[in-house]
Amino acid sequence: MKPLYEQIYKSLREDIISAKYQIGDQIPAEKELSKQFNVSNITIKKALEKLSSEGLIYRTRGKGTFVSNQKNENLTTKNNQGTKKPLFGLIVTTFDDSFGNRLIGGIEDAAQDTCHIILKRSLSIPEREDKAIRELLDYGIDGLIISPAKAEHYSREILKMIVDRFPFVLIDRSFKGLAATSVSTDNEKAAKEGIRHLIDLGHEHIGVLIPKDNSTTAIEDRIKGVVEAIVEKKVVVNRELWCAEIKSPYPTHKDTAKDIETIKAHLLKYPQITALFALEYNIAVLAKQAVEQLNLRIPEDISIMSFDSPPRNALEWNFTHLHQQEEKIGQQALDSLLDMYHGNFEMKKDIRIPAQLVEGTTTKNRGT
Repeated sequence: MKPLYEQIYKSLREDIISAKYQIGDQIPAEKELSKQFNVSNITIKKALEKLSSEGLIYRTRGKGTFVSNQKNENLTTKNNQGTKKPLFGLIVTTFDDSFGNRLIGGIEDAAQDTCHIILKRSLSIPEREDKAIRELLDYGIDGLIISPAKAEHYSREILKMIVDRFPFVLIDRSFKGLAATSVSTDNEKAAKEGIRHLIDLGHEHIGVLIPKDNSTTAIEDRIKGVVEAIVEKKVVVNRELWCAEIKSPYPTHKDTAKDIETIKAHLLKYPQITALFALEYNIAVLAKQAVEQLNLRIPEDISIMSFDSPPRNALEWNFTHLHQQEEKIGQQALDSLLDMYHGNFEMKKDIRIPAQLVEGTTTKNRGT
């Protein structure tokens, strides 16, 4: 089934070609068309933009939309087969070496010959995300890739896009109960692999470091994977060893010193911990500093594993980590969006990309 805006575009186009609307006639306003077709203004705007791009209508500010003199079928068909690339929006929470840069690079590489991209950041602030969505839709984008600011928050604009079958894809996380296409790391499987690796190295008392706001589907899946791996290995799940009071992964949080003190206090309270599994790279960096400030050695006294670890000089330390294939996530997200843009909404909704375990210098076997 084609997107709603395509169906409305075709209906209005037929009305123009058949002379229901004559040259110079004013066609109904967006609000009126929205009521007529029982869709949102977003959908009507997209349909009118396509008619305008073919030269069938023109808009006069303050007056309305009118039928132009380019009603010739051959001309409109020719215009419809032009080489105009679609314009997509991309909204991410933030981006840096730890996560985001390679994802954006993957999207940009895949977009080279297929589309144009407008990039915005939400900084994990729902209000900023809502504003970015509205601005991009008002600008006339043809589709949207978005990394949601919060798992439990989705704006009215996102609900409208689902209802209107407007092309959009979620990355890195998803919304529970919403039939929206998402592309992310297979976080549950990755976390299981990470915990299995630490247990195989002889670690039974593992401290799991979790961001304070852990309601995103990515973090929830990682926690689920941790529990499943511990149970499978027949080790006791001791949640007292877990610390979920760390705020630093969020772009607007700057008090890293407080988080380091939180981790230090946790390690002093539970001296039996021999390994730390950080569910975010930035937390692993803080954990490393906390361990060193306690005059403990990595990995001799405490091993550290994380999700991701940006490339470093080969002579320096590098976390043992679960490498997320950001480029592949970005490319898959854009491919899915292009499919939806071309009318294919029947694709797989939940696409998971496997992570890869990479040995670094921050873990060792307890027996050596």
